[in-house]
Amino acid sequence: MPPTVLVVDDTASIRFLIRTNLELAGFDVIEAEDGQDCLDVLESLGALPDVITMDMMMPRMDGVTAVERLRADDRYASIRVVMVSTQGQQIDLNRAAAAGVDDYVIKPFDPDRLVAAVRRVLQSEG
Repeated sequence: MPPTVLVVDDTASIRFLIRTNLELAGFDVIEAEDGQDCLDVLESLGALPDVITMDMMMPRMDGVTAVERLRADDRYASIRVVMVSTQGQQIDLNRAAAAGVDDYVIKPFDPDRLVAAVRRVLQSEG
């Protein structure tokens, strides 16, 4: 059974791009539109995703807040998270790391770099 990735981004075209690249690499993909939708989708799933790709800047709930909520909830705390964001300054990287992000990919991203990051965090499980 292929690993599942929950792609969280408020831009449909970016979700499509990430989904396409991950599916081509053999992953199953589900989607959410922002941090709040991510939490709602997790509540409704029968099985948890193996990895979440999370945008930083989103309406309703931004990615850092969503990751903080994931890490604070025992049900979701162990899910690996790759932040995928246009916010590439050191302060942004530090905020994401403090929230518990496992890896960080800056947009615009190389599709191979994104897939490699998802594979890397999957291998670091345990």
